[in-house]
Amino acid sequence: MLPALPTLFLLSQFVQNMQVQETQLTSRDLRTCGINPDRWYVVARSTEVKDTPLAVTLWKQAIVLYRDTKGKVIALEDRCPHRQVHLSSGKVVKDSIECSYHGWQFDRQGECDRVPYLAPEQKRPTCKIRTFPARELDGFIWLFPGEGDPDAIAPLGVPEWEHLNYIATVSTIDCRGHYSFLIENLMDMYHGHLHDNYQAWASAKLDALEIGENRIDARYEAQSYYRIDRIWSISQLFFPALRRLHPEPLEVSYIYPHWVSTLGQDFKIYCLFCPVDETHTRAYLIHFTSLNAFWRLHKLPIKFRKFLKDRLFGSAQKLLDGLVRQDVDMIEQEQQSFLAFPRRHSYELNRTCIAVQRLILKMNNS
Repeated sequence: MLPALPTLFLLSQFVQNMQVQETQLTSRDLRTCGINPDRWYVVARSTEVKDTPLAVTLWKQAIVLYRDTKGKVIALEDRCPHRQVHLSSGKVVKDSIECSYHGWQFDRQGECDRVPYLAPEQKRPTCKIRTFPARELDGFIWLFPGEGDPDAIAPLGVPEWEHLNYIATVSTIDCRGHYSFLIENLMDMYHGHLHDNYQAWASAKLDALEIGENRIDARYEAQSYYRIDRIWSISQLFFPALRRLHPEPLEVSYIYPHWVSTLGQDFKIYCLFCPVDETHTRAYLIHFTSLNAFWRLHKLPIKFRKFLKDRLFGSAQKLLDGLVRQDVDMIEQEQQSFLAFPRRHSYELNRTCIAVQRLILKMNNS
């Protein structure tokens, strides 16, 4: 015997309410979740770390970076255990860092190795602060904040950084929003019209989506505004009137916790993440313009090619900074809306973004 219509209606309403509650719970979990600490994150550019302390924050953990006398990057907890003040406000003395308050010094292993006013009958404190595995790779400082084996997984790396066939531009993203908003923005190629004259692509259409254990790869068919095939064509980066649309594949990958994209054969972009907390994300966006099409250039002396690579560094700065500015504005609006209305339901139609959300939650719980 079939249930009465009112019973079916009530059952249907119950199921719908459960689905809404599940969506809202997932949204709250997603926009406040932490990071998987057993991964390599980028906390600074190599040029930012000198023989003076540099303060950084990686998911609520205050960290101080500096170089020892051999130029190696040291990463310590940014806390003097004496009075709990920041070591980053102090100075580097040989291979140690000295607290600005009372002059206590801590070595590369985080152990207290000097107290300037220690009396002869007093023993030096056995206090120790945490050290973090840090690697300098491809122009950036990569840090492993977890308790697991840092050698079990390699940093993503940016092999184009030193390659003579690629011209780099770097833009720093400082966004008042959860990192999930930023990675969704990067993986969603349907928002091209936001970028006006900074737009690099148009008419994106999702062609393929692959979901792996710790990565998502999406392929879009799109129209590109740029084609770098002749020396003069590089001028497209500076003069929008010279740009002409042509079909190019647009591929984006979320290789947790970072992002990589290629537009045709001419452009590759990385976004290297440093989540600060639930409402603050820092990241480095690195744009590479390929010179692979210029085969005659490859026959020139290495010294000249290095000079050319260095001279053209930052050639797409205006374009990249413009894109970042517009995206950050949208992301910060999303964050403020979530804070004001955390239970409000959002409608997501892009399968790529849905996959991204699930991967973030999965990695945070693994």
